[in-house]
Amino acid sequence: MSTIEELEEFDKLKTKVLKYIMYKKRTEKEVKRKFANIENQYMLDDVIENLKEIGYIDDSNYVERAVAEFINLNNLSLKELKYKLMSKGIESNVMEDYLDAHIEELQEYEMNSAKNIILKKQDMEEQQLIQFLLKKGYKMDSIKEAINIISN
Repeated sequence: MSTIEELEEFDKLKTKVLKYIMYKKRTEKEVKRKFANIENQYMLDDVIENLKEIGYIDDSNYVERAVAEFINLNNLSLKELKYKLMSKGIESNVMEDYLDAHIEELQEYEMNSAKNIILKKQDMEEQQLIQFLLKKGYKMDSIKEAINIISN
């Protein structure tokens, strides 16, 4: 980037991207999808790199915030949680690092989610409930633990 026009174009694009990510935290992939129609993709890559360097785009931070939000708002299995993150364009190594570092609390969350679903769907037979939860991606250990807690 040497000319004034290129610098102005860079600043305009950076402003557009900043507006997009300031409205709601976004992943790098979401930014690339949104601005895929930009003619100068090299400039977009430079803008993204610049924003990553100054901390506006940070996929590992996004994972932490997104998981915390999912935990507070939804009853999800760990598999569903992974699919939601993958749909946002989170790279598998970033996702796996987070999941590995927080495995105990996430397993506890999955068991509590299974328990909440079981309590909501008490009209179903136990086998139907187990199949329902298995299809949603819950681990059998989480399901059995939830059933044992409710039964006792």
